[in-house]
Amino acid sequence: MRKLLLALSVIILPLAAFGQLTDNEIIRYRNLQHPVLGASGMVAAQNRLSAEAGAQVLAAGGNAVDAAIATGFSLAVTLPRAGNLGGGGFMLIHDAGSGENIAIDYREIAPQGATRDMYLDENSEVDSNRARFSHLAAGVPGTVAGFYAAHQKFGHLPWKRLLQPAIAQARDGIVVSHDMSELLKVWQKSLCKEEAACGYYFKKGGVPYEAGDLFVQSDLAGTLQLIADQGADAFYKGKIAEQIIAEMQHGGGLIDAPSLAAYQPVVRSAVRGTYRGYDILSMPPPSSGGVHLLQMLNILEHFPVAELGAGSADNVHLLAEVARLAYADRSKHLGDPGFYEVPVNWLTSKAYGRELAATIDLKTARKSADIAPGVALLLESNDTTHFSVIDENGDVVSNTYTLNFPFGSGIAVAGAGFLLNNEMDDFAAKPDAPNAYGLLGGDANSVVAGKRPLSSMTPTIVFADGKPWFATGSMGGSRIITTVLQIIVNMIDHSMNLAEATAAPRMHHQWYPDVLQLESGFSPDTIRLLKQRGHVVQDARYSMGSSQSVGFSGGVFRGASDSRRPNAGSVAPHRPATR
Repeated sequence: MRKLLLALSVIILPLAAFGQLTDNEIIRYRNLQHPVLGASGMVAAQNRLSAEAGAQVLAAGGNAVDAAIATGFSLAVTLPRAGNLGGGGFMLIHDAGSGENIAIDYREIAPQGATRDMYLDENSEVDSNRARFSHLAAGVPGTVAGFYAAHQKFGHLPWKRLLQPAIAQARDGIVVSHDMSELLKVWQKSLCKEEAACGYYFKKGGVPYEAGDLFVQSDLAGTLQLIADQGADAFYKGKIAEQIIAEMQHGGGLIDAPSLAAYQPVVRSAVRGTYRGYDILSMPPPSSGGVHLLQMLNILEHFPVAELGAGSADNVHLLAEVARLAYADRSKHLGDPGFYEVPVNWLTSKAYGRELAATIDLKTARKSADIAPGVALLLESNDTTHFSVIDENGDVVSNTYTLNFPFGSGIAVAGAGFLLNNEMDDFAAKPDAPNAYGLLGGDANSVVAGKRPLSSMTPTIVFADGKPWFATGSMGGSRIITTVLQIIVNMIDHSMNLAEATAAPRMHHQWYPDVLQLESGFSPDTIRLLKQRGHVVQDARYSMGSSQSVGFSGGVFRGASDSRRPNAGSVAPHRPATR
């Protein structure tokens, strides 16, 4: 019995409360990969309460899409820094019954009044405050429309049932965690610029909530109930739309009735590739994540990654050089495919991967200044959040969505109880001017009315022998792509399980700035050797990403919620025993 309880704690709890796992903890997790009796799926999310909401839906007979929708709406309550109604994202779905794989793009869209130079000041320089913290920073939100479209195509349970956990959490309140309390204090100045946001996320007079306080969100509960009763129309054409428009008029924003009414999610074909015999399914543009994930894996296939050893200088050097090449291409070739011809087939081809692999020197770091984006053969947010779901039938959802910055623009819709995104900063406000994450962009990602900004979100599903093996994704802005890459390499090349692959220390390189960022956990010898090879090594100021992964292998549902952010959880549903 004691072993069974330990096994349950491994699969349904976060990997650790804070920080990296020790070697002994990793060994313990490896040895305790036991089945959860009665499990009929798995939900992994950055907040355990929201993972439980999804698991409840699975237990009630819902499928993976139902559970994902319930989880996503719940995160708008429990994780206001990233969970949202006022943002957007990407949902990757594998339907086991039909074998269909689709990608739902519910990314935010530039309002109809948006213009190319709307964020430039009188000196033609980027006004970062206007692009990030004003009403002009918000794109037309897509989350509600995206979830509704997923339910219309794949949902089993009634739409209203899926919002009930979130409504109850908002109406009855959630207990404020230490993490939430401290983060709200950090962002107090930004959130209290506007009366509505200050009133929603602080006590009377702007007094912060403390850990253990009850946090009730009555206006948000009412908004969720309207969406439950009226579907997506409530948000884009009904009372909530009127509240959004009033907020825009109050602050000089551009989202208007025509922009809201015109919003539509787009169902796209997922990008698909292979890596050492495994099928990799990921998100197509306007996400850059899937394209560059496949591009980097195609390069890595030409090197004996397993022999280099996880965490070694050879391994980190190779990953850095591969990432440097992919992010260079990102700066030029990626954008909204509705406005720019993205060379997906070329970027993800094995031939281009082989060509790039030949340019890598395993002993010397190249300078980013010596690397230019490839020439095509053609005539976020750091506080994004991810959740993954697998059900008993083998249906899988990998979903990443965001407000961009923590708490988005910091502007709430008065009366509606939710925050607006600042995703317009993900456009290239000016060619070759870095955005908040240091990423460069050009005309492919310029501001145009009705256009979707480029993203790094990388929801991914990996298949073994044609069956879903695991689904993963992460938050982390520009670091999302390299985080997902390292999860896959750890699983396939280094034979780690989901817990180990999640806990292993991470690196990041994005071409510019020309620095190699390392989490704590790499040995001094590894760092010394990397510097000798010419890398400018920088300690990561923050932990990289918060991956949320689920999987199925050996008859066992598995989940791994990243310990880099507190309060995450992987939860297995349990149906009542029948006689």
